[in-house]
Amino acid sequence: MSTDDSGLLDRHLAFVEALRGAGLSVSLAEDIDSLAALGAVRWGDRGMVRDAFAATMVKKQSQRTTFDALFDVYYPAMVGNGAAASAAEVDAADADGPVRDNAAALTEFRERLAEALEAQDMDEAELRRMAAEMVGVFGAMPGRGPGLSSWSAYTALQRVAPQQLIDQIVAGLMRHSDEDDARRQANRRIGSFTAMVEDDARRRIAEEKGPDHVADVAIRPSIDKLAFMSARRADLDEMRKEIFPLARRLATRLVKEQHSQHKRTAPLDFRRTVRASIATGGVPITTHHRPKRPHRTDLVVLCDVSGSVANFAQFTLLFVFALREVFQSMRAFTFIDHVHEVTEHFRPGADPVDVLADLAAATSHAALWGRTNYGRAFSKFEDQYADALTPKTTLLILGDARSNYSDLHEDALKRLAGSVRRSFWLNPEHERNWGTGDSAAPTYAEIVRMIECRNLTQLSEFVHDLAW
Repeated sequence: MSTDDSGLLDRHLAFVEALRGAGLSVSLAEDIDSLAALGAVRWGDRGMVRDAFAATMVKKQSQRTTFDALFDVYYPAMVGNGAAASAAEVDAADADGPVRDNAAALTEFRERLAEALEAQDMDEAELRRMAAEMVGVFGAMPGRGPGLSSWSAYTALQRVAPQQLIDQIVAGLMRHSDEDDARRQANRRIGSFTAMVEDDARRRIAEEKGPDHVADVAIRPSIDKLAFMSARRADLDEMRKEIFPLARRLATRLVKEQHSQHKRTAPLDFRRTVRASIATGGVPITTHHRPKRPHRTDLVVLCDVSGSVANFAQFTLLFVFALREVFQSMRAFTFIDHVHEVTEHFRPGADPVDVLADLAAATSHAALWGRTNYGRAFSKFEDQYADALTPKTTLLILGDARSNYSDLHEDALKRLAGSVRRSFWLNPEHERNWGTGDSAAPTYAEIVRMIECRNLTQLSEFVHDLAW
């Protein structure tokens, strides 16, 4: 094997490991398939190589964004300034040295950017070159300390501020469309260009520190591995799309497993078994069982809706709402330092967007003083809603167990947990942070089984236990 071949293989293996680290489950067989697919495409066509890799290693559309970001890091379209240097940049470099970040350069670049973004036939390749130029000139951070990158997309975007060009771009686009459509197009184009700037900054950092470093610290994981607590608004919208299909698949599987389980454990029907044995000379080869109605559990959910866990709360509640057909009955309660029942919002057939809006509006009823107090919430729940719990109930508590150093009232939680069939606590914080600061997780974990649940994957893994 030549040195070049060895380097390509090492890069490929590192790329596959980065995909796995970001949450894409690439098997050995899929890895081999991806290499075989390269034999059927032109290596000189980068887009075709990327699509061949994606076809063999990406299982869900929601993972494509993460895949594309990692592909750009490990197989960049350019190195250094690449083709981004414009003729003006070259001329200036010949005359006065490299283009530097100054008022004249900033004004000139913004004019060219606005012109490119308002063009009727927007040239994406030209915009990518401009994004590289923008990072190279306005995002350079020379002389930074050890461990810090020399390039910053944030700095470049703050200097150029493409969002401030929106009115100028809209005016240009209105030559071919009405104002509303022009504004939508302008926002989409600026969003796309911003992503190009972020991509180029990652590319330069990867050249400086290696692609593995960028994969570890700068690439957001796939949506099913992304932590609820760090999700952005766009991520939240994508997560909502994943919730109901995931819930339907799990509900279908759980119902099948329940039927299968109860068929195996149902009482023996002695009469039918004996009759069937006549066909086999009196030997009861096939047993028959009395039909038994599948057991369906009751569920009570107690959810912290304080600001620190707001993203986690809405998704776990929405997921439970999507799984409601698995349970005989369900009651849901939210709290901050006061308890409020929200069961009425989980009505069958309700629109998920309306459910989230209703739950958000009801948050104010879950706060008395506005500071999270788990002990007070447990005591109030015991005083007001103890009748919701029965020996066949599953109690599900959702929250980070951070109680602002208040009285934990462990005795109240013990009584609640002791009155139900089983109890679980889903905590959106990493387990290594339990017990730090005002976290009461270790104390409560001695009473209720506490489970780390930071993303959709961990949530789906838990559901199987919940439904039994």
